[in-house]
Amino acid sequence: MLSQKLQDAINDQIAFEIYSALTYKAMQAYFEAEDLPGFANWMDVQYQEELFHANKFFTYVCDAGGRASMLPIQGARNDYASPLEAFQVTLEHEQEVTSRIGKLMDLARQENDHAAQIMLQWFITEQVEEEASAGLIIRKLQRVEDDGRGLLMLDQELAQRVFTPPAGAA
Repeated sequence: MLSQKLQDAINDQIAFEIYSALTYKAMQAYFEAEDLPGFANWMDVQYQEELFHANKFFTYVCDAGGRASMLPIQGARNDYASPLEAFQVTLEHEQEVTSRIGKLMDLARQENDHAAQIMLQWFITEQVEEEASAGLIIRKLQRVEDDGRGLLMLDQELAQRVFTPPAGAA
């Protein structure tokens, strides 16, 4: 049975994952307005992933005998000075998510909730990938600097990203 303390913490994370989705949807709108459809696509995939993450937490709470709650969600930032700034914010945001997941794991260990630890391990692995992906794009944007051709090539590369729910993941 899920402890009240862990249930509350996971419900808070559900809200944060939905906030993350809104953040990436707002970034998608920014890139659409900047005529960078590949960057917009990358953010749309990120949006879909965050909703998937929120649902994975939601399902876990319900399956573990708890009660999922929809908590208030803050608004998302809508404007950025450049694609580089948007991805720097993305990386900072993903680092915050990583920190939050780590705290959830610490709590699951304190509560001796082995099932929660197994579920959270999936997120820990996912966060390594999330941070690496954003970091790579930042490095590419830094190499490109003000070269419009390089930016357009990167835009074409990011247009190839698709959302594929992980196999066997709920």
